[in-house]
Amino acid sequence: MEEETLTLESQLPTDGDEPMPDMAHQSPQSDSDSDSDSDDDARDNLQLQTLETELSTNPSNYDAHIQYINLLRKTGDIEKLRRAREAMSDLFPLIPVMWQEWARDESSLISRTEAFPAIEKLYERGVSDYLSASLWSDYLDFIQEYDASVKDCSPAGISKARDLFERALTATGLHVSEGSKIWEAYRDFEQAIVHTVNESDIQAKEKQIQRVRSIFHRQLSVPHLDMRSTLLAYKTWEVEQGSMADVQSGDLDGVPSHVASAYQKALDMYNARVNLEEKISTLDKADTERFQEYMNYLKFEQSLGDPARVQVLYERAITDFPVSSDLWLDYTRYLDKTFKVGNAISKVYSRAVRNCPWVGQLWVRYLLYMERSRASEKEIAAVFEKALQCTFSTLDEYLDLFLTRVDGLRRRILLSSEVEDVLDYSLVRETFQLASDYLSPHLKNTDAFLRLHTYWARLELTLGKDLVAARGVWETFLKICGSMLEAWGGYIAMEIESGHIKEARSIYKRCYSKRFPGTGSEDICHAWLRFEREFGTLEDLDHATQKVTPRLEELQLLRSREESKLAERESISEKNTREKRRPTSDITLEQSPAKRRKDAVQNLNKVGEKGKAHVSNSVEKQKIEETNAEVEKTCGKKEEHSKDSNQEKARVYTDQCTAFATSEDLTKFFSDGGVGGIRILRDKFTGKSRGLAYVDFLDDAHLAAAISKNKETLLGRKLSIARSEPKRGKRDLSDRNLPHGLARRPDCTDAAKDSASGESVSSSQQSGPPHAAQSNARKPRVEHIQLKGKNTFALPRNVAALNLSSKKPETEEKHDEQPKSNDEFRKMLSQG
Repeated sequence: MEEETLTLESQLPTDGDEPMPDMAHQSPQSDSDSDSDSDDDARDNLQLQTLETELSTNPSNYDAHIQYINLLRKTGDIEKLRRAREAMSDLFPLIPVMWQEWARDESSLISRTEAFPAIEKLYERGVSDYLSASLWSDYLDFIQEYDASVKDCSPAGISKARDLFERALTATGLHVSEGSKIWEAYRDFEQAIVHTVNESDIQAKEKQIQRVRSIFHRQLSVPHLDMRSTLLAYKTWEVEQGSMADVQSGDLDGVPSHVASAYQKALDMYNARVNLEEKISTLDKADTERFQEYMNYLKFEQSLGDPARVQVLYERAITDFPVSSDLWLDYTRYLDKTFKVGNAISKVYSRAVRNCPWVGQLWVRYLLYMERSRASEKEIAAVFEKALQCTFSTLDEYLDLFLTRVDGLRRRILLSSEVEDVLDYSLVRETFQLASDYLSPHLKNTDAFLRLHTYWARLELTLGKDLVAARGVWETFLKICGSMLEAWGGYIAMEIESGHIKEARSIYKRCYSKRFPGTGSEDICHAWLRFEREFGTLEDLDHATQKVTPRLEELQLLRSREESKLAERESISEKNTREKRRPTSDITLEQSPAKRRKDAVQNLNKVGEKGKAHVSNSVEKQKIEETNAEVEKTCGKKEEHSKDSNQEKARVYTDQCTAFATSEDLTKFFSDGGVGGIRILRDKFTGKSRGLAYVDFLDDAHLAAAISKNKETLLGRKLSIARSEPKRGKRDLSDRNLPHGLARRPDCTDAAKDSASGESVSSSQQSGPPHAAQSNARKPRVEHIQLKGKNTFALPRNVAALNLSSKKPETEEKHDEQPKSNDEFRKMLSQG
C-alpha cells in the first residue's frame, strides 16, 4: 500500500502549478490539428467512461481516482472534477499537491464572490490532512490576495491574518528545512502594515515596528535552514530603523545579548541536526532507508524531550510515509504517553484510521483515547461502527475491537455517577451478540471464542444480574462448540461459583459420556469424582463412581487397542525400512550366471506344472524373487550406462537436521563441479526428505573429489559420503498382471531376455570395473533365434493361475499359435 501511494504521487504535478485548461481561450488550429484533437477527445471520453465504470464497481481503487481526476482536469469539466475530488476525499486523505491543484483550479473562478468561502474551506481541509509548508504558504497568499478585509488592512482583516499566521507557525515553525518560508511571509506581512500606519501616530507605528522585531527575535531562536541569512536580514532591518549602526560588523555585534544568546543556542541545535536533515532529505535513497533515517531522527528528538519538536518531526515523516502503520502506531503511542488527552490527539487518531483503516490496533487505541477524554457515547459508537466496516488482516483484531468496546461500556456503566449519559446494560448484550454472530463462523472451537463467551456470561451474571441469561450464553455456546472440554468446564465453574451445586452436577451427568479430544474424556470423569468428593454426599459419590467406572474402563480399553495398533504399525514400518536398507545377499551375487539361469528355468517349470494352484513353497518364491532381482539389476545397469557410460554416483547420507537440505545446497557443497544430477529420496507417504540423496558426477576425478569431502559439515551436520552401489528397483506397476517374480520393465525388455537366456560373464570381465562388466554382460546372446509373433511366445503353459489371461495370443503365422512346451522352452534357453 505504501509503495502504491508513492507511485501514484509521481503521477501528479510536483509543484501544483499546472493550470487547468480553459476551453474558451484556445488559439485557432489547422485542420490536421483539429483532426488530431478530435481523436484525442474521443480517446479521452472512452477512457473516462472506463474509469467511471471501474469506480462505480470498486470505489476503493486509489489509482483509478487519481487517473480520473487527472483526465477531468485535462478536459476542463469543472463540475465533474469537483464531484470526483469530493468522492476521493471522502475515502482517502489527499496529498498536499492535490489540495494545491484543487484550490488553484477553483481560484480561476474567483470572479464569483461566493466562491471565496468554498476555496477557503478547501485550504482548511488540506492543511489538516498532512503537514506542508508549501500548502500553508499558498493558503496565506490566497487570504492576503482575495480576502477583502485582509487586503484593505482593516482591523478585523489584520486580526484574521495574524491568527492564520500563528496557526501556520504552530504547524510548521519548527520545520527545520521549510519553516523559514512561513516566518519570512509573516515578517513581510507585518512590515507591509508598518507602511499603512499614519506617520503622525508615533505610538501605533512604534508598536507595529516592535511586532516585526518580535517576529525576528522568535525566528532567530529557532533552528532552521540558513540561519545566518536571517541574522543579516534582522541587522539590516534594525539599521533601517536606526537601532543599529553597522551591518558589516561581526555576526552578533550590536545584537541584544538575549537575542545573541538565543541565536547561538539555536545555531548549536541546528548544527546537531544538519546531518540528520540531510539524510531524510536525500530522495535517491530507498524508502526503507529513508524510513529508518526518520526513526533515528525521532529517537534523537525524543531523547532531548521537546514534545513540540518531536510532533513536528512525526508529521513530516507521516507526510512522506502516509500509509506506514508502524509509524502511525508509534506516533499515537507517543502522544498518549506524553499528552494523554487533547484535541490535537483526537485529530491525529482520526487521520491515522483514515490512512490505515485496515489496522485494528489503531481503532482500538482510538476507542480508548475517546473513553479517556470522556467523549460522548454517540461519538464512541460512531467510531466503533466505522471500525466494523473495515477489513482487518486477522480475526484477533476483530475480537480485540469487540472486547475493547465491551470494556468501555462496562466501565461507563460502573462509573455512571461520574458521566453525563447513563448507559443501559442492553448495549453490552447487543455488542456481545454482534460479536458472536460476526465471529462464530471463523472462531468455532477456539480458545478466543471461548474467552468471549466466558466474559459475556460473567457480565450477564454480575452486571446484568440475570442468571437465566448467563446460562443461556453457555447453552448457546455449547450448541456451537460442544466438543470443547473447556466449554463444559467453564459452565460448571460458573454454577459452582454461584453456589448452584445441583445444577453443576446436572451438567456433569450430561457430558461425562461425551468423547473429547486427547484425554479429555478421562479428565471430565475424574473431575466429576473430585466434584462429588468436595461438594456431594456419599450417595452422590457412589452414584458418580457407578456411572464413571464403566466409562473409564471403556476408554482404557479403547486406548489400549489404539496403542497396540500403533505399535504394530510402527513395527511393520521399521521392518520395511530394514528390508529396504538390507544389502543384496552375497550368496545371490556369488552365484554364477549358469546357476541363476538353471534356477530360473526350474522355477518356471514348477509354476507351469501347478497351473492354478498358488505358489506356497517359500524356497521357490525366494528363487523367483532372486531371478527378478537379477533382471531388475541388469535393467538398472543398462539404463544407467545408456545415459553416460562414464557417469558414477556418490550417495550422500544426512541426519534429521540436514534432511532439509535442497539440491541447491548439495550443488554448492560439491563446489568442485562436475555434478551431473541430484536425486533426493523422499518418503512415499509424507513426501519429506529421508536424508538420503544420489549425486551423479561426470567423471572419476570429480567423483574422487566428492568422496574426499566425507565427514565434512553441511547445514551444521556432518555428511557421510560413499560410492553408490545401485540395488534392485521397484517393480513396474504396468506389469501388475504378471506373476510375482516375473515383472518386467518396458524399457529394459532386452536386458530381461538376456538374464533369462543365461548370458554369461567371464571372470576377467567380472574382475574389471563394474561399468565395463555390465556393458559386456549386456550383449545379446540369442541373436541367431528368429523371433516370430508376439513376445509372449516364450511363456510356459498353464500360467492362468497367476492371474495371466488364459486367452491364446494371436500370432502372425499359424505354426506359432500353439504355445511351446516346457521341453521346447528349456531347449530354446539352452541354445543361448
